Amino acid sequence: MYSVDIYSRVRRTCLKDGMSSREAARYFNKDRKTIAKMLRHELPPGYQRSEPLRRPKLDGFVGVIDQILRTDKALITKQRHTAKRIFEHQSDEHNYTGSLTTVTSYVREQKRRTKVPLSHPLRGSACLHA
Repeated sequence: MYSVDIYSRVRRTCLKDGMSSREAARYFNKDRKTIAKMLRHELPPGYQRSEPLRRPKLDGFVGVIDQILRTDKALITKQRHTAKRIFEHQSDEHNYTGSLTTVTSYVREQKRRTKVPLSHPLRGSACLHA
């Protein structure tokens, strides 16, 4: 993947300075299709999965993990379960046979989804033009 810097340089030379995409491909030593993609996207497009992530060993235990995370929200930070402790709990009491990494990534993903953003975007453009 190319950096934002090369994207902005290619876009500036083609869109503002009027250089053709073929000439830009020669100048930046990139393929014409790459230059065309850079002109279509303002920022480098990130990777997107074609289908949702599957965790066959974890799927049966997701409800229990979610319940642990929900009850942890009422506790102070020091008393909450860590991903490793959740893994040990699943292995000992529920016969979970998956890996620690799978549980850790799931817990991390769930904690990111439930976080409250620090700033909120403005609702409507009326505030901007007033």
